Amino acid sequence: MAITVRNLTKYYDTAKAVNDISFDVKTGEILGFLGPNGAGKTTTMKIITCYMPPTSGKVEVEGFDIAEHSFEVRKKIGYLPEMNPLYLDMNVMEYLNYSARLHGLKDSLLKSRLKEMIDVCGIAPVRHKDIGELSKGFRQRVGLAQAMIHDPEVLILDEPTSGLDPNQIVEIRNLIRQLGRAKTVVLSTHILSEVQATCDHVIIINDGAIAADGTLEQLQQDFRGSEKITLELKTPSGSSVNAMTDIYPKFKEISHVESVEYGGQEGDTHKFSIHTIKGSDIREEIFRRAVAEKWILLEMSRKATSLEEVFRKLTTAE
Repeated sequence: MAITVRNLTKYYDTAKAVNDISFDVKTGEILGFLGPNGAGKTTTMKIITCYMPPTSGKVEVEGFDIAEHSFEVRKKIGYLPEMNPLYLDMNVMEYLNYSARLHGLKDSLLKSRLKEMIDVCGIAPVRHKDIGELSKGFRQRVGLAQAMIHDPEVLILDEPTSGLDPNQIVEIRNLIRQLGRAKTVVLSTHILSEVQATCDHVIIINDGAIAADGTLEQLQQDFRGSEKITLELKTPSGSSVNAMTDIYPKFKEISHVESVEYGGQEGDTHKFSIHTIKGSDIREEIFRRAVAEKWILLEMSRKATSLEEVFRKLTTAE
């Protein structure tokens, strides 16, 4: 495992920010660390990166304990905090050179890493500009470059797309996906589309405790409510089929159907929404009914539970 967290707890005075959490991050995985503001995400990441000690619990990064071998852990980690640690009066090359030397890089290795980070992070056009002159998107790219300059095995990114415009967000997401091919990445965010676009594994934290842990598909399956199937069908031209008396009852009698809603008619075309019990899939049965009744299925789709729905179920008080 790249990261192992066991029974991690953190108090600020009497307030419990992190409540006895345990999880693993596999090598080469992109983990989405989700939660509402104040849930404990940033505190957890600061502990993993040795920026603050835990009250209790154990954390290992690449096999090194953060309490006993914090210096080794820092070598293994590249960290981009939410507040990007940039010196605005330095130009990009000076700043990256300085960051590299802090990690002990020198001579040919330093030069090769500088060149690689400029290429990978797409900052060649601004490499000689002062950081204070850069757009937020380029500043984030420079922050990622400093996090990766020493070629760490693990990247910890806290809200890396915060404050960016839509085009910049897409650029940073693509970069994170690219990095995930060679690194273990922990991405902390409350932007759900970001997780869906980039992550292999999702952990949702709420009030300092883990509310869910698994792949996106597992969470959608575990927290799925009733299914909704929408369909549009066409009855034989010239027939006197009545939607409510001839079609509606045929759908109602299918096993696992909870309710049927009629969406209206345009000529010989009818629209329906069918709600079924959790975990059932009646699309094949609908198709058979349509064939038997000589209805033409123009469209049929099943609405999957979204990550937003899962997130709301786990983080919203009933």
